[in-house]
Amino acid sequence: MSNFDKDMLDKLSNLCAIEFSAEEKEMFTKDLGRILGYIEQLKEVDTDNISPCNHVLEEMTIDTREDEITENALSQKSFLENAPDHVGTLIKVPTVLS
Repeated sequence: MSNFDKDMLDKLSNLCAIEFSAEEKEMFTKDLGRILGYIEQLKEVDTDNISPCNHVLEEMTIDTREDEITENALSQKSFLENAPDHVGTLIKVPTVLS
């Protein structure tokens, strides 16, 4: 088990702007402590003779379609007219980060 405690959960929840009830704090403290404990166990695995890989399936290719502009696409003018607020050609959105 990791040394994850309620103080660490309080700091984490403050950074994430999330509030927990007392029951949730108890549950998440235990759960996150267990998860961090599992990560500590993984650190102990000997990987000296294992070559690194970037992708498990190196031969795998992903076929994607080409993007196509259709006749139904909005013009920039129509798009901006439908936006709640815009400055020039930029759509104005509420502040996310202070």
